[in-house]
Amino acid sequence: MTTENSEHFARPIIVVVGLGYVGLPLAVALSRHFETIGLDISEQRIAELRDGLDRTREIDPEVLAASTLRLTHTPADCPPAHVYIVTVPTPVDDANHPDLGMVEAASRTVGAMLDKSLKPIVVYESTVYPGVTEDLCGVVLENVSGLTRGTDFFLGYSPERINPGDREHTVDRIVKIVAGENHQVTAQLSRIYGAVTSAGTYEAVSIMAAEAAKVIENAQRDINIAFMNEITQIFARMNLSIWDVLGAARTKWNFLPFQPGLVGGHCIGVDPYYLSYRARELGYEPQIILAGRTTNDAMANWIADELHTRRGAKAGSVLIMGLTFKEDVPDLRNSKVVDLMRRFEWLGHQVTVHDPLADPAEAMHEYGITPDAGALDRRYDMVVVAVAHESYRMLEAAALDRLLDDGGLLADPKNIFAGVETRADIGRWSL
Repeated sequence: MTTENSEHFARPIIVVVGLGYVGLPLAVALSRHFETIGLDISEQRIAELRDGLDRTREIDPEVLAASTLRLTHTPADCPPAHVYIVTVPTPVDDANHPDLGMVEAASRTVGAMLDKSLKPIVVYESTVYPGVTEDLCGVVLENVSGLTRGTDFFLGYSPERINPGDREHTVDRIVKIVAGENHQVTAQLSRIYGAVTSAGTYEAVSIMAAEAAKVIENAQRDINIAFMNEITQIFARMNLSIWDVLGAARTKWNFLPFQPGLVGGHCIGVDPYYLSYRARELGYEPQIILAGRTTNDAMANWIADELHTRRGAKAGSVLIMGLTFKEDVPDLRNSKVVDLMRRFEWLGHQVTVHDPLADPAEAMHEYGITPDAGALDRRYDMVVVAVAHESYRMLEAAALDRLLDDGGLLADPKNIFAGVETRADIGRWSL
């Protein structure tokens, strides 16, 4: 990238590819400073956004209405751009191997859009294992465009750090790691992302270093939560509440405040598999990473088995409250509540699922599950509060009492009803 070309980036045109939980907040933030186009292949998604509806609930309708972001589902509608930012999902397949299909497809789309005269930068935010941006995406871009990377276009990487539902650590308040294939590209990306966030940027020494930083951030959290889930199962055999133990342990200044629970979602439950996959390709058999995954993936079955035993191994009616992967978000990706439901069904229980935030069409498409909107008007042998949505946390004792038959069991894994006194005949269970 020459100094002359760098001057073209004083007022860059930016195309953000993928307008989900990551892409939309980023595109809206960028549009406050630069001419920005948001591209998503879903015509329905674009139509909803134009109507002011963000089904991810990351951007409020009034913010969308005031944004200068241009929206399209058609690549041909995008003008030649200086910067393309790819924010599509990178999940795992049924064998827990990286599924790079969407990032490859996005690369093909971008490759057909590149204008050699602009010397564009293609930035990836999707979580990958080290090497994917340069060894896979860069090759796809070259093959489709017929251009030469490092001369006609350039690569960059800036890992996403969006936490769905988190209103404190938003894209405009967090440090953005940036890396380009040379110092000039890195500097351009630092300037662009630096205009968006008040927390500043961190210039990684290489694209691979930035890719690695992202993938270990979530692997680290996964391992720490796995430790909590393991000691929870140990303490259960001693009739010890993990919450009582944590209450005491947290009084030490350097105790890490992780909590046990179901570990789903698109990042923590997925990224360790990307790292372990690449490790095996290199001939190294990871131990700690996969041990953490094994523990966390098995947690839903352990909870269901514990509750089944608590009920005397008798099948009955079960209400599961919450289907999304975490509280107060509509995100259903990789929800471990599904594992909980399937285990209860395998044990012979009749299961009803309720979730005020989950999109019924998406739940049916992803899991074949239809949340029951009227589920809170009936009574059950067992109620499991799997996701601590605010609407559930606000329930009073009388509402909980009405949900349970005589001698029923209220399972509260997250301990959100610790101070709520229910009917004397209702059994209580928590981690």
